[in-house]
Amino acid sequence: MSKANQFLDEDAVSPVIGVILMVAITVILAAVIAAFVFGMGPPEQAPQASIRASALEINDFNSVMLEHQGGDEVTLTSSVTKFSVDGNAVDYGPVGDYFSAGDRLYIGANGTDTYTLANTTADADATENVGNSTETVDLTIIDVQSQQMIADLTVRF
Repeated sequence: MSKANQFLDEDAVSPVIGVILMVAITVILAAVIAAFVFGMGPPEQAPQASIRASALEINDFNSVMLEHQGGDEVTLTSSVTKFSVDGNAVDYGPVGDYFSAGDRLYIGANGTDTYTLANTTADADATENVGNSTETVDLTIIDVQSQQMIADLTVRF
């Protein structure tokens, strides 16, 4: 065989590798585009709010007053925001739609491990102590959609 014809008899390996690489690049590119289109974006974030909790006496019973001191407003519906005192759920009494800077909310105990959230001290329906003197209670506020903590507070009576 002559030197000029020695390359003509070999099988074409380079085009096969080229086709495999092109298919692999196409599949990877399609997966990346699908990830962005179908919502693999950043996770939702809970409202960032500065909330202060303090002890307050309502109807001669120890209760809790919450003050929104700034930041994002908090939506006050049980499907969006969950309040709890020492792990026990707080029922929504007469409250507005939002808890914004400058607003106050009140939590009163109206039974053993039963708490009510309200806009006014009269609506908090305090018939028992949320906590006794020298006792502390833990109050948590959680954003239901993102499952993130909005506030984790301790109140000392």
